[in-house]
Amino acid sequence: MPPPMSEPEKAVRRLLDIMDRLRDPGGCPWDREQTLRTLTPYLLEEAHELIEAIEAGDVAHHKEELGDLLFQVVFQARIAREEGKFDFAQVCEVISDKLIRRHPHVFGDVAVSGSGEVVRNWERIKAEERTQKGQAPRSAIGGVPASLPALVRAERLTEKAGAVGFDWPDAKSVLGKVREELDELAEAMDAGSRERVEHEIGDLLFAVANLGRWVKAHPEEALRGTLRRFESRFHHVERRLAERGKSPRDSTLAEMDALWDEAKQREKAAD
Repeated sequence: MPPPMSEPEKAVRRLLDIMDRLRDPGGCPWDREQTLRTLTPYLLEEAHELIEAIEAGDVAHHKEELGDLLFQVVFQARIAREEGKFDFAQVCEVISDKLIRRHPHVFGDVAVSGSGEVVRNWERIKAEERTQKGQAPRSAIGGVPASLPALVRAERLTEKAGAVGFDWPDAKSVLGKVREELDELAEAMDAGSRERVEHEIGDLLFAVANLGRWVKAHPEEALRGTLRRFESRFHHVERRLAERGKSPRDSTLAEMDALWDEAKQREKAAD
């Protein structure tokens, strides 16, 4: 007689059974119509909603969005099973094998000096796996999806380059590069070349993303935080103007700046 299932096992089994019911004959017409391709937009949407829940610090919402994302994994695995490709259990086995293989310092006898060496070992093991599969060697900065948000991609590309030694010696050197790019941007603006300005803005953003990696402040998360603060402060400006029977369009910049500073002071007082 098999041992009783643990609570996590029961929960996963329940979710898989629900997925089967939705896809089986007599199930949900919408779910039965879906394909791997039609599910792609929902996968992206759920991932972004999960990020928003994490940033908001809403525990209940975080839990719900993790479930939504997990359902997308289960959904795709079910469709793949129908197509004779793989099933959910194989998905779990593949990632488990990969994690054990790429963490020899945990599951083997390899010693590491820190997280930097862990990353280098990870990339080396990935390269060995490609060789064993008969795949052509990949660039040291390969494997970063072009569809990623640009700041995330910039961080990942510089991280991969750094893993093979192509990196700045320290954060201050990167900060110097940011200042250099600012000067070059100013020169491009003075020259009046739109194409060159765009080029230099790209270089500046790339340098800032690299700096974020060095100081362990993820540039995408940092910018999203700034956007949230901007929205909150601007909404404050709009509310305060509305109390005066005005809108931003018929207010002076001085009025709006004063209310902006007021919003910043309220934030500081709340911290």
